[in-house]
Amino acid sequence: MYDQIISKEAKVAIIGLGYVGLPIALEFARKVSVVGFDIKPDRVEMIRKKEDPSREMPPSAFEGCDIHFTSDPEEIRDARFYIVTVPTPINEHNEPELAPLLGATHTVGKVLKKGDYVVFESTVFPGATEEECVPVLEQESGLQYIRDFKVGFSPERINPGDKKHTLVSIKKVTSGCDEESASEISRVYDLIIQAGVHQASSIKVAEAAKIIENTQRDLNIAFMNELSIIFNRMGINTYEVIDAAATKWNFLRFFPGLVGGHCIGVDPYYLTYKAKELGYHAQIINAGRYVNDSMGRYLAKQVVKKLINKDKHPRALRIQILGATFKENVSDIRNSRVVDVIDELKSYGIDKIDVMDPYASEKELMDEYGLELAHASDGPYDAIILAVNHNEYMDVPEEEFMERAADDALFVDVKGVYRGKIQKMDYWSL
Repeated sequence: MYDQIISKEAKVAIIGLGYVGLPIALEFARKVSVVGFDIKPDRVEMIRKKEDPSREMPPSAFEGCDIHFTSDPEEIRDARFYIVTVPTPINEHNEPELAPLLGATHTVGKVLKKGDYVVFESTVFPGATEEECVPVLEQESGLQYIRDFKVGFSPERINPGDKKHTLVSIKKVTSGCDEESASEISRVYDLIIQAGVHQASSIKVAEAAKIIENTQRDLNIAFMNELSIIFNRMGINTYEVIDAAATKWNFLRFFPGLVGGHCIGVDPYYLTYKAKELGYHAQIINAGRYVNDSMGRYLAKQVVKKLINKDKHPRALRIQILGATFKENVSDIRNSRVVDVIDELKSYGIDKIDVMDPYASEKELMDEYGLELAHASDGPYDAIILAVNHNEYMDVPEEEFMERAADDALFVDVKGVYRGKIQKMDYWSL
């Protein structure tokens, strides 16, 4: 398979052209022949114009690429090496929502031929590739797993908004259903990954490796969030405590904050779901998820309490929130916990909440959460909440915040970036 790909006798097809799939498609297209497929024709049309829907890559990233973009499943039939990079979200019950993944698998299964390879990158619970996806491939193709086609798993490690740790600079974990496929899949990815490849011993090991990466980070942040609740009651600043503790060489420097997005805020639930299916209740992981999922509501309650203590009535409050995406310098609003802050504030009868964000799509915010974006400050505000540390909000002079602030206003610095810089306004952070 590797030899056929590098000689361009076999095409690579990328299924799903989101923040994961598009960069992979373009990297491969600089070396081999690629077909990029997405079920959304409008997304494909944007990409054909060299526009990244995720706004992560410039038009120059599309130059020098041997790639054809399509929303027609028939146009991936000639490919031989399929890479599936579709979202794996959770539902309202915090359970895995595999519909997008299985939908993509059905699409691939319909065009699968003898000798083809299918590699999944979508984050799943250990066992999902072979238990959920392989039967669909067999059903749709009429072929037999391993004998007629090969399957592998190589978890995505793309960090949106990160210009340092990019696709090619992060070591890639790969795996296959047998020794031959494991080797071939590893060689194919080695074409584009400058940092090298780690070949896992099995598909399940590769699946588990991905799931614990984000679960570990989730638990560390949950610990810091719980500490911030405790230290708030003690009247000490969490970030000052972290600075002091970090003077020891083996202290892990994690910070409190709102944990959303499609990875850290989702992946642990895939692991707890599988654990429950196996008869085990994952106590530590679930506890961490509870803490992090409740931080938006906690933050809003603290803001309201502090404003009431200033003799300000909730129904008369005017609040500005800076940032609506799930993290800084990205346009992605999926699973944004800023929405929890807004919903909790509204539960106190606060109607005047202006949300600003230079990256978020106004249409997506309205469609997903029913939120309108404010395009200009309309103060005076009783509280200004810096929820997301977009570059545009860094190093703003305190006087600029004061111009839009009411008397005795509260400045809420979720990530502590203005600690020591806000001197005249009432300052609070997690």
